[in-house]
Amino acid sequence: MDKARPAFEPDGKLHAFRSVYDGMDTFLFTPRETSKSGVHIHDSMDSKRTMIIVVLSLIPCLLFGMYNCGYQHWLACGATEFPFWDLLLYGFLAILPSIVVTYVVGLGIEFAVAQMRGEEIQEGFLVTGILIPMICPIETPLWMIAVATAFSVIFVKEVFGGTGYNIFNVALVTRAFLFFAYPSKMSGDGVFVSLGSMLGLGGQAPDGFTGATPLGQIAVSGAQSAADLSGAFRDIAGNPVDLWHMFLGLIPGSFGETSTLCILIGGLILLLTGIASWRIILSVFAGGAVMALVANLFATPTYPASFLSVGEQLCLGGFAFAAVFMAPDPVTSCRTNVGKYIYGFLVGVVAILIRTYNNGYPEGAMLAVLLMNALAPLIDYCVVEANVRRRLARAKS
Repeated sequence: MDKARPAFEPDGKLHAFRSVYDGMDTFLFTPRETSKSGVHIHDSMDSKRTMIIVVLSLIPCLLFGMYNCGYQHWLACGATEFPFWDLLLYGFLAILPSIVVTYVVGLGIEFAVAQMRGEEIQEGFLVTGILIPMICPIETPLWMIAVATAFSVIFVKEVFGGTGYNIFNVALVTRAFLFFAYPSKMSGDGVFVSLGSMLGLGGQAPDGFTGATPLGQIAVSGAQSAADLSGAFRDIAGNPVDLWHMFLGLIPGSFGETSTLCILIGGLILLLTGIASWRIILSVFAGGAVMALVANLFATPTYPASFLSVGEQLCLGGFAFAAVFMAPDPVTSCRTNVGKYIYGFLVGVVAILIRTYNNGYPEGAMLAVLLMNALAPLIDYCVVEANVRRRLARAKS
């Protein structure tokens, strides 16, 4: 890299690709540059290393998603044996094209923008590029992922100035764009299960196959009580699904969101490394638990999801994934400590509120996080102003 550096300097023959060289150099090695003025203290934990740790924390969910993708496919094909490595390889082949398309489109746009602005390449897409395929159904067409990714990177991130300036979570806006632009490909009963064979692995699911998620089953269950609802949970093969299956994640759903166990392992990595805010994560789960308990206490047949227990509410859908990987985003969440508690609690409350009392949309985590992204600056402002008023009152007394 050092030998190649002169070619990318302002007078070098490849100076037009200076941003590309700088991005690769700082990705592989700790930068040696120091501040030009003022007094600053630097360590080796720059933004790229932070993003890489987040990617590593997503690996448990990614690996389990590969296995579960194969497992759901085998169930859909009526299999009675489930070879571990075949299932894992099948899931890898199923998700790989989406990851490649997301990174090619997203990083391609960021590279182009960096070149036009003469700036360094932003590293935020290292995480966004892996999050997008993990929060989308496995059967989402690649061209839709490409269009949604381009929309989000350009209009949610780059127009605001790039990494660190975006108001909304880029990955969630990608999913929101897909949901509202192509609802049949984001909420259909079959889109959460891969249906065809890949390189000789797996088979072909029967025509008319349905593989609704548990939340999708609830919305059409017509349950009159909690007992009716518990009997409505079935996997693809018609076997009953209990809370333990929901916690492990062996159920249909978006690729990386089904396993609460793997999500908590990733969250533990983020907390031990100091990357994520424990205040936000804890508050999201607390807000979700409180709202789930309130909904259960006043459960009504009009809203079948209100019969769900607290554990089921927290384990189903994208709630746990949003609590650990989406809500604590340091760019779009609150900055003050008190604000983090308020922000996280409201994310949990709104997520369960939307999921429970809107039968037409059996999920609420995505909209809850995006709504609170918009309100995060206001929450911080109110917290700061309250602190100022308290200090002024103490000064006067």
